[in-house]
This record gives sequence, C-alpha cells and structure tokens, in this order.
Amino acid sequence: MQKLDRQALVNVYEENSPGLYRYAFRLLGNQDTAEECVSETFSRFLQAVHQGKGPSDNVRAYLYRMAHNWVMDQYRQQPLPPLELDENLHADPADNPSSAVARDQVRNHVRAALLRLPADQRQVMQLRFFENWSHDEVAAAIGKSIEATRALQHRAMQTMRRMLLEKEEA
Repeated sequence: MQKLDRQALVNVYEENSPGLYRYAFRLLGNQDTAEECVSETFSRFLQAVHQGKGPSDNVRAYLYRMAHNWVMDQYRQQPLPPLELDENLHADPADNPSSAVARDQVRNHVRAALLRLPADQRQVMQLRFFENWSHDEVAAAIGKSIEATRALQHRAMQTMRRMLLEKEEA
C-alpha cells in the first residue's frame, strides 16, 4: 500500500471508526472494550501503512478484518460476552407492554441463535445484515470467495431458522 498523507489517514478514520465501533460493540458487548478495539485497529493500521504494508485496495475490508482478529484474540483470553443486536432496537415508550415484551422475547431468541452460530457464520451475518455490506465486501473483509460467503450466510440462515423454530415449539 502506498503511504497515505495525513488528511487521507484522517478521512479513513472518520469514515470507518463509527462502523468499526458498532461492529466491535456487538461482538464484545462492552463499550470500553469496543473503543479499545477501534483504537488498536487503527494503531495497527498505521503501523502497517508506515511499514509499506496494509491493504492494496479495500481499506474498509482490511480494517474490519484487523478488528475481527483483535476481537478473536479477546475471545481466546476470556469467555464470549452477551451479544447486542443493535443499540437502536430499544422499546418504544408508546408501545403497549405486551408488544414490548413480545419484541424483547424475539430479540433474545435471535440473539441466542446468533451466539450459537460458528464464528465465521456469525461474522458474515453481522456484516451482511447489521452493517449492510454486499457479498463482495464481506468476502474481501473475511478473506474468502463470494461463493464461500454466500454459502456461510445460507448455512447460518438455515441454522438460525431451525433454532428459532425449535424454540417456538418448546
């Protein structure tokens, strides 16, 4: 990767840090640790750039892969935290109590199903549906082919469907 000027690095940070934070927070379930992940990701990115390494084309995919690797290192050191689906999914005060309870139950079932997925399937689901990435972008971020990411997504959807249906029947 060519050396970036100071303003280009600022732009990379400003464009990517909010999404990286959301991604890390959903995976880590802790605000301080998610902030540490973003900080460490950009620190490692700057080191790579200064060494003439780093991404050759897709900076965003490179950053998300670095963040994901940092998160996986954290998982090796401590147990998996609870998963936050989206900080914007909180109950609407105008909802009646039974609607709010039903929505919370569905959210908890989905959260539990996501946590039970293998890490690669969970990562694809998060990037595709929470970050709204295309299959091309997900493939670049996780270092797999587009076909492989489609297969991971398909298996994840099938597994989640089965888990959620089992939960309904119970």
